[in-house]
Amino acid sequence: MASIKKILVPVDGSVSGCKAVDEAIFLASKCRAKMDFVYVASEINKDIPSHLVFDRIWTKLPADIKADKHVETGIIYKAILKVAEAEGSDMIIMGSRGLGLFKGALLGSVSQKVVEHSKIPVMVIK
Repeated sequence: MASIKKILVPVDGSVSGCKAVDEAIFLASKCRAKMDFVYVASEINKDIPSHLVFDRIWTKLPADIKADKHVETGIIYKAILKVAEAEGSDMIIMGSRGLGLFKGALLGSVSQKVVEHSKIPVMVIK
């Protein structure tokens, strides 16, 4: 794999997503990579506004890491992949589970689809 200069991190306010943010910040600091965070608005996360999720992330970001925020709508995995391509991401780091209501039915369905359809490496954090 080539050097990692840009990391995309999908966020939704879930525990798994928060763990992915921490891992991504760690890797970005080691690689001196720029970060993009994408929040995809949906029925599942409608009670957690994007600004609350981003505000929490920005308190964790070291001053030397450059980062941008993106808010999208639509089919979650497609929106993530669209941002990855548009931003020229080298890697996606995401949680294994989001805020899905039915643990068994939605268990990792978004992360699985991102892994299956992504043209770049995807790291899934448990």
